[in-house]
Amino acid sequence: MTDLSQAHCEACRTDAPRVSETELSELIKQIPDWNIEIRNGVMQLEKIFPFKNFAQALAFTNAVAAAAEAEGHHPALLTEWGRVTVTWWSHKLKGLHRNDFIMAARTDAIASAAPTAAQ
Repeated sequence: MTDLSQAHCEACRTDAPRVSETELSELIKQIPDWNIEIRNGVMQLEKIFPFKNFAQALAFTNAVAAAAEAEGHHPALLTEWGRVTVTWWSHKLKGLHRNDFIMAARTDAIASAAPTAAQ
């Protein structure tokens, strides 16, 4: 578990700075299994988590949703049979903020604690 997974999100305003290139290169090292995707010009963090069945995928989705709600920072979650795709970005900024990396690390921690994950 990384230090990021222990951090808390800060309130994000529309004028908050996106992560810089230097910050990006440092933060991505702490969540090496995540991919950077660009959709409609918006940089996002994305990872697919495999599971043995739909019930396990749904339980993981609910755990990520609870963590997101507690921090007030919400991902896109695509729950399918045998996998969940989690995508983090800061909607207000239309890009990445440190909060996204915190929540990606926390998502990894949730997955590693889930005895049902097929990892």
